[in-house]
Amino acid sequence: MSFNVRFHWMIGGAAAVLLFAGASLTAEAKPRRKNAAVQPAAAVTGLAASHDMRREGGRLCFSDHYHHGSSSAQPNQRAAQAQAARTWAEFTDLEYGSAWANYARASGKDMKCAESSAGWGCELSARPCR
Repeated sequence: MSFNVRFHWMIGGAAAVLLFAGASLTAEAKPRRKNAAVQPAAAVTGLAASHDMRREGGRLCFSDHYHHGSSSAQPNQRAAQAQAARTWAEFTDLEYGSAWANYARASGKDMKCAESSAGWGCELSARPCR
């Protein structure tokens, strides 16, 4: 597991502890810019509600919050891309739930892949959408 994925798991775990400890992630805790993004829908709960969101092509997407995925030592570029997308989806699911964890629906995608002596690897970032 890459450092980037381990770091996100650590951050996600810390955020979950705060939620379960009764910490409040409300609009008062994070000021929102006027007209920059839509307020989260009433059905958006948990950590997802702490991010600015906007409508994009019929989807509700985080405005400026990216998640990351990575892969390494894969036999070919296609396998590396698929593994990076899976790590992105796994962490997104952990933090926000399965409604947000579909990489095909994500926005602002950026993926870079390279081949090394160990095989193919990719690093990606994308904003979760549902």
